[in-house]
Formats: sequence, C-alpha cells, structure tokens
Amino acid sequence: MNKYTYRPVRFYLIVFGCTWFWWLFAILFNQGTSLYLGMFLGLISPAVVAVITVLTSRNKALISDFKKKIIGFYRIKPKYIVFAVLIFAAIVAASIGTSVLFGGSMDQFSFTEDFSFSIGGSSALLTILLASSIEELGWRGYGEDAVGAYHSWFKESIIFGFIWSAWHLPLFWISGTYQYGLKEMGAIYVINFLVSVIPLDFLQTWVYVKNNRSMLATIIFHLFINIMQEKINMSPETKCIETIFVVIAAVAIIWTNKEMFFETKHVGNLLEEAENSTCSDGQCRRNTK
Repeated sequence: MNKYTYRPVRFYLIVFGCTWFWWLFAILFNQGTSLYLGMFLGLISPAVVAVITVLTSRNKALISDFKKKIIGFYRIKPKYIVFAVLIFAAIVAASIGTSVLFGGSMDQFSFTEDFSFSIGGSSALLTILLASSIEELGWRGYGEDAVGAYHSWFKESIIFGFIWSAWHLPLFWISGTYQYGLKEMGAIYVINFLVSVIPLDFLQTWVYVKNNRSMLATIIFHLFINIMQEKINMSPETKCIETIFVVIAAVAIIWTNKEMFFETKHVGNLLEEAENSTCSDGQCRRNTK
C-alpha cells in the first residue's frame, strides 16, 4: 500500500485561513446576503479543505478510507451511539438537577418553544443539522486523523479540543449565531463555551474510535448534542454547571477506556490499520495473520 503522510499543520493553517477570512467578511458586512454568504462559506471551509486534501492526495488508501467513513454503515456499533446519547442526556439532567438544588427553576426540564437563533429567517433546525454534518465532514474526514496519526487518542483529543475551540472564535462577533448570544450575556458564558468544547471532544473521540472511525456516528452524536443544547430550557448559568459534568463524564470515559485512549499502535500506520479490515456483503471482519 502506498503510504500516506498526514500534514496536520498545513491542513489547519488552510482551514483557519479560509474560515476566518469568510467569517471576518461576515463581521465587516454584517447584513443581508453578505452576512449569510460569509457565514456559510466559513462553515463549510473545513469540509471543503478536507475533501480537496483527500482527493488531490492521489493516495488510494486515504481516498478509500474517507469513503468508508461516510458510507460504511458496517463500521457503526449502535450500542456506543446509544450509550453516548444516554451519557449526554444524563449530563443535562444532572446539570439541571444541580441548578434546581441551588434555586434554579424546574422549568429547565421543559423544552423551549423554538431555537434560540435563526439566521436569515432559515430553519434553525436545518442550520444545526447542516452545521453538525458539515463540521464532522471536515474534522473527522481529515482533521482528527491528521493529529491522531502522530499521537495517542488522549493527546489527540487535547490538541484537537483546543483547535476546535479556537476555530469558533469569530462567531462571537457575528450576529444571529449562538455564540453571539453568549457574548451579549457576558464574558463568563463565552469562556464557559470555549472551555466546555475541550472535554466534550473526548466524548466525540470515543464515539469516533469505538465506531471504527465512522463519520456517520459522530454526526449523529454531534447533532444530538446541538439539539439538546438548544431545545432543553437550560439557563445560561446551568450550562456553566453542565461543563463540570462534561468534565466528569470525560474523565470517566477516559478511565474506563484507557487502552483506547493511551494505545499508540495506530501511530504512524493509521491507514494500514484501517486497511486490515475487509468488508463484504455488509459484514466487516478483521483480517487475521
């Protein structure tokens, strides 16, 4: 197999350059078509860069792996997705319960009537669905593997968590976004969002790796997280409490999956490991030697 060398620095420099250019465009021309065009082009930048990087690599193994991560339903292990969804639902319930103990409203256990934002009058639900899918296409399509190819999944989660957090920064100055609403409420909520993304990525990485690096699995989980954050009537203060429970959940996941997070056998041969799995008639099996 023609060995491929991942280039994470080049990838992220291009991604940040493209994303931030278009989001800066949206900030400067903060109205009408210019706003929506800038936001959309910034949002899809990681996915576009990932697809171009993969297809122009001319590496059969990388291209094949990319396709399998999108359409390889056999990679998905439903129990891990269900477990991840239940974990995050428990995080939300525990956060609201703690808030109520300290005087928060019981109404937080209810659903909101609508989403907290809508861009250009479009469906916020559609926006969330597209954002979840497009982000995962970029991050799990190339970005996470580009870091994971050189590090354990534990170290990769830390590195990518900081990258993912920093990537969102311009959104705090684009009206109509969830992040803009947080900035309007105060700096503590901005900091909470940026910090919460880092431990949350450990859960995302766990779902990704346990589902044989399936993008479909992470899209489902990412979408569930976004909907829960929007449709559950949590107060901004409760979302700060939620970050504490996300950290606790991340520590528990790491502790119970130490072999996965700290193994390094995939380092330097990520694609070779993927190539060891063969599938036929929808069934996937591991080659044995």
